Amino acid sequence: MDARFTDEQEEIRRTLRDLLDKRCGPQELRAAVDTPAGHDRALWTALAGDLGLPGLALPETCGGVGGTVTEMALACEETGRALAPTPLLATAVLAAPLLLALGTGAQRAGLLPRIASGGLTAALAVPGPALATALALTGHDRRGQWAGGGRAGGVQARRAEGGWQVYGQVDQVLDGHSAELLVVAAHTGGFARSRVLLFLVRGDAAGLTRVRQTALDATRPQGRIQLRDVPAELLGDEAADALSALARLGGTAAACLAAEAVGAAGRVLERTVAYVGQREQFGRPVGSFQAVKHRLADAYVQVQAARSAAYYAAWAAAAPPPGAETAGSLALAQALEALRRAAAEGIQLHGGIGFTWEHEAHLYFKRAAGDELLFGPVHRLRAHAADAAHVFEEAGT
Repeated sequence: MDARFTDEQEEIRRTLRDLLDKRCGPQELRAAVDTPAGHDRALWTALAGDLGLPGLALPETCGGVGGTVTEMALACEETGRALAPTPLLATAVLAAPLLLALGTGAQRAGLLPRIASGGLTAALAVPGPALATALALTGHDRRGQWAGGGRAGGVQARRAEGGWQVYGQVDQVLDGHSAELLVVAAHTGGFARSRVLLFLVRGDAAGLTRVRQTALDATRPQGRIQLRDVPAELLGDEAADALSALARLGGTAAACLAAEAVGAAGRVLERTVAYVGQREQFGRPVGSFQAVKHRLADAYVQVQAARSAAYYAAWAAAAPPPGAETAGSLALAQALEALRRAAAEGIQLHGGIGFTWEHEAHLYFKRAAGDELLFGPVHRLRAHAADAAHVFEEAGT
């Protein structure tokens, strides 16, 4: 197998990095997260219109570029490097694949070209703090109890005249406060015969209330949505297996998240290496001390290993070879650890300024901590992968 990237893939990386270096520096980043939407709409228009980023992994028949998970992961690596606050993860990584996998012909034709062009943003709303469980990254839940179990709480769906209505609340929805389309996981059928289905809710639907939450990672904006008998459209048909679709999405999402974390880790490590080469102590650069070299070398090895794992997970996501079903979870765990390590070293080795609000180092540490809260923690990612691979089962059991 040839592990090298193609010329087209390298061009995606180069072009995107050039654009983000010009349009998403530290000042632009802070200005974007302070807007009501939490991202720079002009930057998103450029990413969508000039580069076709939202449609990178969508087929050409749906208005996309026709790429694979690998191309999307490379794009996420670059957006992670800049901590670019964009709807890319919520729209293109989490929502669009579900529309492609489960949507009817009319739904795909009506929504996916608009997503690919950047004219429509979307978000996945999963009840409770259970996004990682719903994506089958940190636990087994084949009945979808994370969606409320058919009991009070969560989100419930019922038939209404002319369609469906959904009722409930979701507290942590990535870009949920600004997305123009919500893909909502809801229980239907009552408690005894309940099952999880996915529903489409317009951002301006009657009965929908949305508010932006204060999140640990401001570059990853989240919203709380309240649904009070909101009109909804069933995604696909009632025979659709929403839980399996979410589980399949988990591998793709984990690969993209791992690549994103690797990009951020690589960038904060680059900045730290540059700084210790300039900062002097006892008449010599701090980076010349052996202890500092060892710490940075260890962080570098960890980042490079995580990068390799993320690339493999992206390659395996399209058609997992035997034994690679847990590649995404393991790559994500490794990447989150590498980002936390690189960010922590960056804060400490920057000395006094590394702890200040004005410096960017804390933004990378918050990205690591925030992603682990949303998609981890790391030990649960690894435990689930071990369970799925039957690592600790005795022979013959």
